[in-house]
Amino acid sequence: MNTVLILLPLILTILFSLATVPILVWMERRVAALIQDRLGPNRCHINGIRLGGIIQSIADMMKLVFKEEFLPSHIKNKFYYLVAPSIAFMSAFLTFMVIPYADNITINDKTYYMQALPTDLGVLWFLAFAGLGVYGIILGGWASHNKYAILGSMRATAQVIGYEVAMGLSLVSMLITYGTISLNEMVTYQSQSFFIIPAWGIVIQPIATIIFIITAFAETNRAPFDAAEGESEIVAGYHTEYGAMKFGLYFVAEYIAMAASGALIVTIFLGGYQLPYLNTADLINNFELVLWLIIAFAVVTSLMFLKWMKSHNIYNTSGLDEKKVYATLIIGFTAFAILLMSYYALGFGHASAVGVMILQFAIFTVKLFFLHFVFIWVRWTLPRFRYDQTQKLGWNILLPLSLANIFITAIVVVGVNYGN
Repeated sequence: MNTVLILLPLILTILFSLATVPILVWMERRVAALIQDRLGPNRCHINGIRLGGIIQSIADMMKLVFKEEFLPSHIKNKFYYLVAPSIAFMSAFLTFMVIPYADNITINDKTYYMQALPTDLGVLWFLAFAGLGVYGIILGGWASHNKYAILGSMRATAQVIGYEVAMGLSLVSMLITYGTISLNEMVTYQSQSFFIIPAWGIVIQPIATIIFIITAFAETNRAPFDAAEGESEIVAGYHTEYGAMKFGLYFVAEYIAMAASGALIVTIFLGGYQLPYLNTADLINNFELVLWLIIAFAVVTSLMFLKWMKSHNIYNTSGLDEKKVYATLIIGFTAFAILLMSYYALGFGHASAVGVMILQFAIFTVKLFFLHFVFIWVRWTLPRFRYDQTQKLGWNILLPLSLANIFITAIVVVGVNYGN
């Protein structure tokens, strides 16, 4: 048990970063198809099982893994050319290490931290590695000896410089508000109430929230801030000369960076793993009631999903009957989960901190995937900003706004704490 709890945060970090990439690619295609009124991926299957199109994403990743590695003959600095995608990938992955997935859990007087790297310097760690990621883009563009790659890397550099300042200043406002740089303590702070509404960062610092979300889009090179790739202007930008898994590393790094930014937004601005009005102690004290609510929610959502699948999953393939397989799995899994939760809800078992920890994992996951949807929704809704528009937004609007927000926040905090 002890070993499991020690390794659990590291396993969750790998799941939330590397393992979710095929799911994020699938979400990207599904949401894009929904917005463009298309069906999306619905052909690729294994013996009739398509998993809603996820098989297509897995097939694409397998293609990248087994594709022939190609090294252009005009590349002179081969070491830098080869190492650049790894820098972008590792930087994106390491930003995830400080995210708290649940509250600290104490068993037999021993406390376990639900962070892969339990440090109080979480925000600084994120900023350091988020900024380091652009070196992979700069180095890749320079080492490619290609004018389009150089242009792409220069655009990425200028964009990161412009937006990282505003991002850091928006975080300064949050640090002044929370009075700590520990991400776990920030989540604990948000379990309080601000008058009658939850004291989430998005409520008490709406301007900092908007600035951080916009800059997070720019930091991850997501549309409408994807001028560094700019297919219609500079081919594919910094990764024009890359193929196979070298391109795959850049591709995966973008999604991991998006996921890491979403996880930090959840942690700082959306209450982290907490539910509104219910902190960890409340969840433990009312665990049976919470379980009954989850059971009711599981039954309703399972029935709704089965009904939706019956009317929408109409494309037939050779092999197994997909609808019957899904229905059997959903009913079986829901029944097992309900029986397990009922055992505790009826008082036959003892509600423990482990149950609340699992619930907080689920809460964090739901919030994180909502942020993923927002990232994808924006990409397929807004057109790409011109390079000059991107710079004006960063330097002329976001930077002065973030400075003014710090000034106002400091005055309010000093005024509230005056005399205490």
